[in-house]
Amino acid sequence: MNQNQKPFIIAELSGNHNQSLEKALQIIESAAQSGVDALKIQTYTPNTLTLDVRKPNFFIEDKNSLWAGEYLYDLYKVAYTPWEWHKEIFSKCKELGIICFSSPFDKTAVDFLEELDCPIYKIASFENTDHPLLKKVAQTGKPVIMSTGMMSLAELDESVQVLKQNGCKDLTLLKCTSTYPASPENSNLSIIPHLKQLYPEYKIGLSDHTLGIGVSIGAIALGAEVIEKHFTLSRAEGGVDSSFSMEPHEMKQLVEECHNIYKAIGEIKYGATEAEKKSLKFKRSIYIAEDMKAGDVFNEKNLQVVRPGYGLEPKYYELFLGKKIKKDAEKGTALTWELIL
Repeated sequence: MNQNQKPFIIAELSGNHNQSLEKALQIIESAAQSGVDALKIQTYTPNTLTLDVRKPNFFIEDKNSLWAGEYLYDLYKVAYTPWEWHKEIFSKCKELGIICFSSPFDKTAVDFLEELDCPIYKIASFENTDHPLLKKVAQTGKPVIMSTGMMSLAELDESVQVLKQNGCKDLTLLKCTSTYPASPENSNLSIIPHLKQLYPEYKIGLSDHTLGIGVSIGAIALGAEVIEKHFTLSRAEGGVDSSFSMEPHEMKQLVEECHNIYKAIGEIKYGATEAEKKSLKFKRSIYIAEDMKAGDVFNEKNLQVVRPGYGLEPKYYELFLGKKIKKDAEKGTALTWELIL
């Protein structure tokens, strides 16, 4: 990890506004108060994402899905962020001092976001093999964050090359498990250091759909520099993504603990740190345990390994046994080389 750059924490608004601009702005205010660095939205319409048809392929029949029983068009109609809100959302974030950016889902969304001077583009997992979209985004010259959910290694490298060849110079890759919610067992955080080895020139992070903060903290320990989490005011209020979204107190804790673990990673350095040096006195060392006269012989009764640590190290204890003391010494005298004949 770049030791000069703290973890970059992103709150994902997604559809948690429940089609209320007022609610969206409240979520943004709460996210900023929680200490996040950025807020991400999604830019699409139902018509740019799917077709308004009632056929089996467009129906979510998985009974374990959060969105079971929904047609795609109906789901996205509820979940999308109206484009007429975007300008106010961007302005609100700027006012609060956090970055606002978006995931475009087609070329028209990129053109629209360019009009708003979107500073970063996010490629969602379900779009990460859409090469025409990747080209369009890369050609803006803006930084790109891409989730890698469901990608094979070959697909990942193809998409990275498409971005690179079309002008992307600032890329962040996010490990992502595209289940909602995701389980810790399926998170496979070991991929993070592997991605860092494969692409040392890029930042690596985590788009986290698990509940709680533990997986994100673990990702930071493994070298993640970016964390993305869905965010809501209250899961009890419902919404398309609310069940796996963070509440304000959780996001605040996430931000604090991500920063703490980042600081704790430190550097590879053995021996006492500056902060530890005052604790060296509590290590054991060799002390004279009885009053001794010059010429007395050191033995296990008059020589002990005790705290504090101002005498010779315990590794020299047996070396002194049977030797004579050079001069008088009181009980509690730290043993030094000058005391041996």
